[in-house]
Amino acid sequence: MMLLPLLWMLCGITQPAFGDRLIEAGPNDYRESLRQLGPGDHLRLASGIYQRGLLLRGTAGAPGRPVIIEGPAEGPPALFEGRDRGITVSLIDVAHVIIRNLYLDGRGARGHAIVAEGRGRFAHDVTLENLTITGFDAAQAFNGISTKTPAWNWVIRDNQIQGVGTGMYLGNSDGTAPFINGLIEGNRIEDTLGYNLQIKHQAPRPVLDGMPQGPSVTVIRDNVFSKLTGGGEGERARPNVLVGHFPLEGAGAEDHYLIERNLFFQNPTERLFQGEGRLALSDNLFVNWFGAGVIFMAHNDVPRVVDVIHNTILTEGPALTVTGMPEGLSPQVAGNVLLSASPQLEWDDDLNVVGELAEAEAMFVAPLAGLDALDLSPREGRLQMPDTFDIESRWPRSGPLRSDQADSIEARFGAFAH
Repeated sequence: MMLLPLLWMLCGITQPAFGDRLIEAGPNDYRESLRQLGPGDHLRLASGIYQRGLLLRGTAGAPGRPVIIEGPAEGPPALFEGRDRGITVSLIDVAHVIIRNLYLDGRGARGHAIVAEGRGRFAHDVTLENLTITGFDAAQAFNGISTKTPAWNWVIRDNQIQGVGTGMYLGNSDGTAPFINGLIEGNRIEDTLGYNLQIKHQAPRPVLDGMPQGPSVTVIRDNVFSKLTGGGEGERARPNVLVGHFPLEGAGAEDHYLIERNLFFQNPTERLFQGEGRLALSDNLFVNWFGAGVIFMAHNDVPRVVDVIHNTILTEGPALTVTGMPEGLSPQVAGNVLLSASPQLEWDDDLNVVGELAEAEAMFVAPLAGLDALDLSPREGRLQMPDTFDIESRWPRSGPLRSDQADSIEARFGAFAH
């Protein structure tokens, strides 16, 4: 009866309280540990330098019993180095996996940080949390986080991504490999050559075991998207964020994006946001002293259902442009503050505040400050916005708001226009 606990101790495996295993490993032996991971297992990586990547092949937990792989929550990190022509964290046919508290440093290598590879059939119920990703910037095509296989029920939360080619590139350029029912929250993505975040348009979906077939929502909230420095120019210029359309018919045709409480900060060469399809922008902050703010336009399809509610948009170029919607459809634009160098009279009605960019200092506490000192709280008595639209009735959330709001965009950068 004592043999199994003895073997666990000899192999670096701690006997768990509830039947799942805690496995401790370091740079020299972690790859052997990867092969034995099953539902409920917890691989704890020691601090140190890991040079052979994190390769997960068929790694699967179960609902309520995920496989957890994590580095130290504080102190010296578990640091994974990038490699030329390599993927630092490679995911193939994984499910119910949590990866957290790792530091991924590309060090200029021509490779990617995290990829759910197209060689696999799926990658679902994956959580990427509290990761630092930097130095994957040899070219715009190298990604911080990328999915090239059908991916659903992902949570990408509280990560720091800076100095990479593209921050997140979710889906394939041809519309295959759909990204479905995702939650992207609390991330800070800065100084990317290309997009901070791009979610590709979607062709008709394959039918895979467990893939959502009914309406679902991808939520993007409480993130910082900044392209103040380092972005591509000319043909390589990209918005901070671009989202493509969902399938035009069949499974996914009723899906939508809910994009709320994010800060979109500066882009000297492009707009801050571009979208098409079915989506809502709610309670976001947009600041661009160099160019334009938000555009809904045809890309691979057209804008179809568009709500722009309770946003603050301060830009040198046009604050908000909506074009290309099918005949008979129009956007719902209400409760926004839209300040630009050339005010857009089409939005100047009883539902929005439209004015000159030069008015920003009189309206807000610190609208001209840098990223960490920015404060878009309205000055007392300067903004009275009607409660114009119930975003929840039209765009129901896929899950509850975060219980800890201390690090929310509103707490960091000021209250929203409404």
